[in-house]
Amino acid sequence: MGLLKRIFGSTEPPAHVSDANFRSVVLESQLPVVLDVWSPNCGPCKQLEAVMMHLRRRYDGRVTIAEMNSRGAMKTAAALRITATPTVLYFEGGKERERVLGFRSSLYHEQAIEEVFGISPKG
Repeated sequence: MGLLKRIFGSTEPPAHVSDANFRSVVLESQLPVVLDVWSPNCGPCKQLEAVMMHLRRRYDGRVTIAEMNSRGAMKTAAALRITATPTVLYFEGGKERERVLGFRSSLYHEQAIEEVFGISPKG
């Protein structure tokens, strides 16, 4: 294991979701999934990026943190009834368990992950 990964956790960006891979990345995932749906030129979406990277490090190997550009995956965004960005969706076992509209802090999402999935952050 690399030094940076030991210090900071995963240094990889969130998984990118598209119309083509939504099923495999989100619905068929063996892990619970937190899906950040964003759009270009959305200020709160840009702020949420740092939150998602924080969550990616805190839950590495226990929760998949993924992102989807609503304009780049229009069919999936429509099927998910995305009406505004950012929207964060929580999936487990291929089913949507929770939906959060707008920007929320890292602490908010950590508490949601614990409540929805029953998973605590790494010590």
